[in-house]
Amino acid sequence: MKKEDAFSEEFLKQFKTGEELYAFLGQLQKRGVEAILEGEMDNHLGYEKHGDSSGENARNGHGRKKLRNQYGETEIQVPRDRKSSFEPMLVPKRKNIADGVETIIISLYAKGMSVSDIEEQIKDLYNFDISTSAISRITERVAQDVTIWQNRPLESVYCIVWMDGIVFKVRENSKVIDKTIYLAVGLRTDGKKEVLGLWLGRNESASFWLSVLTDLKARGVEDILVTATDNLKGFTEAIRSVFPMSTKQICIVHQIRNACRFVVWKDRKPFTADMKGIYTAPNRDAARIALDQLEAKWGQKYGYAIKSWRENWEELTAFLDFPLEIRRIIYTTNIIENLNGKVRKYTKNKLSYPTDEAVLKSVFLAVIEATKKWTMPIRDWGMILNQFMIMFENRLKL
Repeated sequence: MKKEDAFSEEFLKQFKTGEELYAFLGQLQKRGVEAILEGEMDNHLGYEKHGDSSGENARNGHGRKKLRNQYGETEIQVPRDRKSSFEPMLVPKRKNIADGVETIIISLYAKGMSVSDIEEQIKDLYNFDISTSAISRITERVAQDVTIWQNRPLESVYCIVWMDGIVFKVRENSKVIDKTIYLAVGLRTDGKKEVLGLWLGRNESASFWLSVLTDLKARGVEDILVTATDNLKGFTEAIRSVFPMSTKQICIVHQIRNACRFVVWKDRKPFTADMKGIYTAPNRDAARIALDQLEAKWGQKYGYAIKSWRENWEELTAFLDFPLEIRRIIYTTNIIENLNGKVRKYTKNKLSYPTDEAVLKSVFLAVIEATKKWTMPIRDWGMILNQFMIMFENRLKL
């Protein structure tokens, strides 16, 4: 019999309402759980039920236990042994919530729902009560996952690492203050993106990024071919002190925004159009000519906007040393900004967080949710990898 034919249409027609079908599925799961528990006991004792029980240990009846799952609350029979040494794996002792419901709770938490909202949702969906403290205990286990994930070993070489920060409001000493979650996304040599970690600190600073880079190195990163960052003061020096051979690229999108801060609204559209000649230039020389032309036209009116380009010129135009296919993925931090946007989407319901741990848990779950589809290499990876290997033949060994 095929799996999909387990219940015939005639069989299913007996259920007149969704409640009747749900009740049947609940009973089916109850019988299945009890059968699996009996199988676990057989394995524990070394003999099947009603078999030879002449060993040192034997069955000793059953205990009752309430189990909460996606079909509501039900009472199951849990087999016992004389030595009380049986530890069921399917339904562990001191646990009365099925893994499926725990997964749902964590998923709802990842999508930004508060503990009280999750409590109401579980009651509406599954018709049983679960306290906010129980929900908190379930989500607290995520803290262990964060620690393990945050300290996992990393690749020795990353082709590109994008770095950026997101500001959240966190309660500290009876006050709500701004804190920054620092995120780093790496492009591996197999062409796949990977979130390398997240770190919580005060407002974004180069000194904190230095500690982030040091952590990456301690976890096994020996070399980063290209770093893509915003133009935070001191960021380049911080990167150079930890990964001195890395090519530093300041995000062009950040630079455009930064330059436009000095431009009045009515001039922004033509000014931005003239700036485009810089970052679409075929090489550095052409880019410098475009900057000179920008200054000749707008310099007297918006000198500080021009100055912001000249002060960071080397890091702003580093991408022009690369082939076109690589330029498209390093001259902007769009990849990490898209990730930030998804994190914001999942956490937007929370105006502030009660603790540092709460914001770390929430962002971690949002990151896991947002990166579920990061399973394929980036487009044209074979060609891009060849270009990287030609440019960095002494540093990129596969």
